[in-house]
Parts: sequence; structure tokens; C-alpha cells
Amino acid sequence: MEWSKITMEIYSKLEHQWLFNSDEEKKTRILSIDGGGTNAAIAGACLVHLEDQIKTKTNNPHSKITDFFDLISGTGIGAILATMLVADDGNGNPPFSAKQAIEFVTKNQSKMFKLKKFNILNRRPRFSCTSMEKLLRQALTRPDGKPLTLKDTSKPLLVPCYDLNSSGPFVFSKADAMETPSFNFELWKICRATTATPSRFKPFELTSVDGKTKCLAIDGGVVMNNPTAVAITHVLHNKRDFPLVNGVEDLLVLSIGNGMQRMSPFKRRNEKPTTASVVVDIAADGVSETVDQMVGNAFCWNRSDYVRIQGSGEEDIRESILGETGVESLPMWGKRVLAESNASRIESFVHRLVNKNSFPPTPYKNSDATPPHAGP
Repeated sequence: MEWSKITMEIYSKLEHQWLFNSDEEKKTRILSIDGGGTNAAIAGACLVHLEDQIKTKTNNPHSKITDFFDLISGTGIGAILATMLVADDGNGNPPFSAKQAIEFVTKNQSKMFKLKKFNILNRRPRFSCTSMEKLLRQALTRPDGKPLTLKDTSKPLLVPCYDLNSSGPFVFSKADAMETPSFNFELWKICRATTATPSRFKPFELTSVDGKTKCLAIDGGVVMNNPTAVAITHVLHNKRDFPLVNGVEDLLVLSIGNGMQRMSPFKRRNEKPTTASVVVDIAADGVSETVDQMVGNAFCWNRSDYVRIQGSGEEDIRESILGETGVESLPMWGKRVLAESNASRIESFVHRLVNKNSFPPTPYKNSDATPPHAGP
């Protein structure tokens, strides 16, 4: 009896260690992509490098970003990229690689953000809603003409916006969409909602697939330009889909910025520093930096589990974002310059990703989806 009791105790301890071990192979992996701007040059360069490194490290030319992350979040232009990365081709695989998603945005940038004619009494440029919506609808629609929804994604997706109806943040979540059709929305509408920048686009009204939930959305960057915090919070509190996550020590997070949108008033010669668009940029930058600081504090005991890539946002710097020296937030505010470049930091992160010996199963894998159009 005594030996049986000892054996059971040993077995219980081993079982607990196996279930709740925070070793590398047990960590839940999060990718977060900031909003800001119209060309996603910085985020795009980082994502392409990330995917190239994954292919190199795995020696598999077909490897994609979604193969190595358990949840992806994005805001604004970052949400378009995130959505294209997780859109399901019908077999649980994304039809867009990082390079293809960036090419889509780059190729169609002038159409997605097509300027309307200026009003003599209003010098602020505004973008055409019709042009943006047409492109998003084409890219995120099945060949049979049925739009893809939140349920038609290969990995969990989080996209925030600000709802004018409720005067508060609204987060589009695949977990909610799987619970009820009242929170399942068409993907192209979600992308349109989170990019509805005040002073640039009109607010966008969208309705869930069952018509029961309505949202009058403006740009998610107003409240969550850096969606890293909402992604971490979602994983920590979603025990149904992430039962092994007990704290930040169980997470591996890559947060990709999209450059500082705020620019010197001397460089914004066409707009005064108090115009609505400049104020929105300042707010978005402030949100991104604050989130980075708070998340950095949460990971202060193991900063290697949280990697933040950000660029200056200046046009002449964007092409060299990967060569820039990395910067890291310090506890209790402040930043420090790292010895590694942004490219090296991504490579180090990928090394940890691909050397995991086991991967949690892909949540919500749905084989009923059919491939979307690749866009014009």
C-alpha cells in the first residue's frame, strides 16, 4: 500500500509537470501586427523576413507563418495583413504567404487608399470608401461568391476597432464567432472597419452574419493601434482554447510595429500639427508605445519571450528597417539600444519557434471552407 501511494504521488507530479511545464515546446505563440499608415512597409519587411527565416530554418519552402503561431492579431493595415495570413483555403491552410499579402497591399495601395477630389473649403484629403471595399471584398471572397467570415480562418484571429454605437472598443474574435453567429462577421468588412481612420474615411457600419449585432466602426488604432495587449489578455482568459496557459511565462510573443506615424510639423508641410489626422497619428503612436511599455513590464523576468520590432517611420528609413539596431523598453519607462539588429532579433525568435518539438493542435480547423480569390 505504501509503495502504491508513493508511486501515485510520483505519477501525479510527473503528470502535472508534463501538463503545465512552461518549457519552450509548451509555450503559446502570439503574433501581433500594428496599424498605422497605408503601405505597411515596415511590418511588411519584417513579415517577409520572418517567413523567409522560417522556410530556411525548417528547410521547407512551403512553410508559412501561420504554421508556427497559435494566434494572430492586427489593427488597421496590420489587420489586413493578419487576415490574409489566416484566411482559410479550404484545407486549413492560408492561401496567402506573407510575401503575397504584402504584394497585394503594395500593388493595390493607390486603389485601396484612393484620394477623393479636394473640397475647396476643406483641404483635408479623404479616401474613397468604395474603392477600398471593392478590393477587400474581392480578396476575401470564395469563388462561389460567398464572403469569408471569421469562422473561415486557419488560426484564431483578433481585430479591434472602436464602436461609435457603444462608445467603446469592439474586438472581432474567432473564439466569439465560433460561439454564436451573432459575433461572426465577414472578413472584408472587419478589415474595412478597423481601417476607417477618422478624417480619412467615413465610419463603417457592419452587421453580423445573422443580423443581430451591429457596429458603427472607426479605426482600431484610436484605442488599440498595438493589439499585443488584447491578444495576450485573450489567451490568458480563454481557457477553453488555451488551457495550458497560466501566465505570461507560458507565452512567446512577437509584436511588429508599423513605424512611428507622428512626424515633425516641419515635415508635415501640408497639415498643421493640430489637424485631426495628425492628432490621430499622435494618439496611435501613444497607444502603441504605452502597450509596448506595459507588456515589456509584464515580461521583465524573461524578456526573450517578448520581442518588439519597431521602426522610426521615416520614409528614408523604411527600406532599412531590418538593418536598424533594435530598441527595447525598460521597466518603469525608458528604452535601451540593443546590440542586435531587427533582422537578427527576428532570426533569433525564429530559431526558438522552429526548434519546438511539439505543437498544440490548430484550433477551429475547418475543412469546409473553400478558397478565396487571390485578388485583382
